[in-house]
Amino acid sequence: MTTRSIRGAAALTRAAAAGGAAAAGVSQHRLLRAALRDLRAGTSSPWLSEVLSGRRWPSIPSASNGAAGARLVSSAAAAATSPAREEGSRGARFLPGDVVLYQYEACPFCNKVKAFLDYYKIPYKVVEVNPISKKEIKWSDYKKVPILMVDGNPMNDSSAIIDQLFGKIHPDDLAENEEERKWRGWVDNHLVHVLSPNIYRTPSEALESFDYITTHGNFSFMERLIAKYSGAAAMYMVSKKLKKRHNITDERAALYEAAETWVDALKGRPFCGGAEPNLADLAVFGVLRPIRHLQSGKDMVEHTRIGEWYGRMQHAVGNSTRAMTQS
Repeated sequence: MTTRSIRGAAALTRAAAAGGAAAAGVSQHRLLRAALRDLRAGTSSPWLSEVLSGRRWPSIPSASNGAAGARLVSSAAAAATSPAREEGSRGARFLPGDVVLYQYEACPFCNKVKAFLDYYKIPYKVVEVNPISKKEIKWSDYKKVPILMVDGNPMNDSSAIIDQLFGKIHPDDLAENEEERKWRGWVDNHLVHVLSPNIYRTPSEALESFDYITTHGNFSFMERLIAKYSGAAAMYMVSKKLKKRHNITDERAALYEAAETWVDALKGRPFCGGAEPNLADLAVFGVLRPIRHLQSGKDMVEHTRIGEWYGRMQHAVGNSTRAMTQS
């Protein structure tokens, strides 16, 4: 957003806060229109330009943690009390001392890794990467997320990370069956491309997906403003580009079709893995979990048969092992 737009946006936002819900609704749409106007005029940031050109996954941007340049989430509980340390844990063979995930909160590939860590009860901390500066991963030659640091050793690429961790947990069970491999590929090559056109389908839905910025992260007022409205505007625009690129004519129909395709793949089983989830189940669940309570996710559950499987996965994965105390 230009300096003039930012000043106007700040005034609108303060007016909305003073004027109640009705004023807030009007102001939000005016802010989004201003951001869209700036984007079309070519005044967007380098990050937005990368998003619009298709060189970056269209994730929700997050600001960095002030002087530290990162938002590090640290555990309030000692490792000895972690679920992963309990007898009978799925990940009992693999108990790393320190696991840190560098991520974008809404990135589906990052969420795949989180679903795996949660299921195997491996505690992890999170560093939210600033998608504009990327200074949180300045130390890395690899400039994409997720990056998982395990006891000081970096791992890259979500599927490769999961394969490496699975090998450490199950060293005697490395053979991936054809069905599991097929559906993991389907998640990466099809399902994730259906999500963005749905999440950012309308201006209202684009803004909804950025609401977390108002309550999460160490953002200044201006950082929240720029991230929410410029980000929502960029995602709204890029969703139209992705819709065309992937030959999607109706966003919701494509989402519902993908959900039904997955349910059909279960063939009446509780999970793709049979009695227990396999890596394909975790991949699908991981990319769908961040949209579950957005309008697109609510519509998906209401209009398809995926809800029962999703509920079983929620129960199987259990509580997140992500450390929840922000520092």
